[in-house]
Amino acid sequence: MNVVVCLKQVPGKFKIEIDPQTGTLVKGGTDNMINPFDMNALEEAMRLKEKHGGKVSAISMGPSEAKESLREAIALGADEAVLLCDPAFDGSDTWATSHILSLGIRKLGQPDMVICGRQTIDGETGQVGPELAEMLGLPFVSCVSRIEEVAEGHVKMQRMAEEGHHVVEMQLPGVISVVKEINVPRLPSLRGLMQSKKASITVWNARELGVDVAMVGSKGSPGRLVKVSRPQRSTRQELLQGSLESQVEQLIGKLREAKIL
Repeated sequence: MNVVVCLKQVPGKFKIEIDPQTGTLVKGGTDNMINPFDMNALEEAMRLKEKHGGKVSAISMGPSEAKESLREAIALGADEAVLLCDPAFDGSDTWATSHILSLGIRKLGQPDMVICGRQTIDGETGQVGPELAEMLGLPFVSCVSRIEEVAEGHVKMQRMAEEGHHVVEMQLPGVISVVKEINVPRLPSLRGLMQSKKASITVWNARELGVDVAMVGSKGSPGRLVKVSRPQRSTRQELLQGSLESQVEQLIGKLREAKIL
């Protein structure tokens, strides 16, 4: 079973900064990591490979620094890694990113399954998975929390829902996005770490992918990021007095004054 995993390198959880001049996220620096949801996607791909054979290909669109995240994927067991990297891709929104990824996946060859993380911690949109499936012309299931069976050209899965979970079947090949509850990602082995250091990361640019640069990047993206800002923290504090019942009544009154209740 051949599986392609889409990975994104994101800023470290506690090092997210905003450029005060542009109002956009600062994505440079060395404190980067694989998006946590994508780690679950990679782990699930590895489990499918161990059970059904085949190979796992990790693919990412991003700057050259993303090679380090792809090396980490190889250390965790991925058989090959591909970086889609070109200055023309800078500023791509989810639609343009999905378009670029779809061309990269087609160039790799038709996989049996494409696995994405549910969302990224920097964008939180959850749009790449379904958009990628549409561009590849493949069925899509979101929020997969368990793969129950893969057999005879289909996959049976559980997907999270507000009221519990749904059991669905999808014809293969197909695309899924997974939630963190699906598994616990493994740690890299010593052998994997050694292999990743000497592994070759394939890099494809816009020309090699056949990308129309007018359709990607900030100019080719239909979405526009106007501004990113930090929420203002209030430093105002007030200590309520009186009995517990009195404090509760005071709190409810203040919440009503603020039109929160």
